[in-house]
Amino acid sequence: MTDERTVAGAALTVEAVVSEIAATLAAAGLAQAREEARDLVAALLDVPRFWPTLHRGATVDEDVRDAARRAAARRASGAPFAYAARRAAFRHLTLDVDERVLIPRQETEMLVDEVLAALGTRHAGIAVDVGTGSGAIALALASEGPLERVIATDVSLDALDVARRNADLCARALRCPVEFRAGSLLAPVRGVRARCVVSNPPYIAFEEAAALPAGVRDWEPALALFSGADGMAATAAIVRQAADVLEPGGLLALEVDARRASLAAELAATDGRYRGVRVRLDLAGRERFVLAIKT
Repeated sequence: MTDERTVAGAALTVEAVVSEIAATLAAAGLAQAREEARDLVAALLDVPRFWPTLHRGATVDEDVRDAARRAAARRASGAPFAYAARRAAFRHLTLDVDERVLIPRQETEMLVDEVLAALGTRHAGIAVDVGTGSGAIALALASEGPLERVIATDVSLDALDVARRNADLCARALRCPVEFRAGSLLAPVRGVRARCVVSNPPYIAFEEAAALPAGVRDWEPALALFSGADGMAATAAIVRQAADVLEPGGLLALEVDARRASLAAELAATDGRYRGVRVRLDLAGRERFVLAIKT
């Protein structure tokens, strides 16, 4: 890709590629076909989303066009945009994502904010990210926090493969090592003493599956979405297990279902090993995060 110059052997413009895949998306019934086509091309070129509009005459090679066609076909088949583009933005990072991992959400960026604010600027030891998925939380903390090390766990070997790939992609941004361990919840970190345990665990009840948007229900991994009959199984287990890993004064930070935030907070408050349990709101004003301090 160049700004307005011709790449050797190329005769395709950004505008031609955007127009072609916009037609594909429009034929599939997507209401914002032109905008999505622009954004897909921007994601593939790793440029800001309005770059294709400002550089319509820029030239690209056939590999870009072919990748755009594949992305458009995935989107036209119903894949969420992030899976179609194989890209997701998370804070200042750009991550690879596919159907093996949950798509990072804006709410989870706020969870990282809560953790960073609690950690402050002093050297903060080890953070554990439980159920890391794409590695979004772990990599954001490693790139922004004053940490010695981040350990990220996941029961899914497929998810860990994606997370490790993202660690390689984000290597230059990382300020501390990130270690990935396979296993259920906090089992892989027995014996570790952590300054922080953070998690965006599965928190949807099985019976709630039918009410989910099709792009979530039919595409995102069930292992990352559903957690028992009441949606609380993983959250309850993390509350129990984290107390054995956190050092005194360490932080437990959880993203939770807004409908069950009070239940999650009650679990921590009645555990007997936490203090300062509080619920924080997301940008929509919903109870989304539960924070607690290990006694």
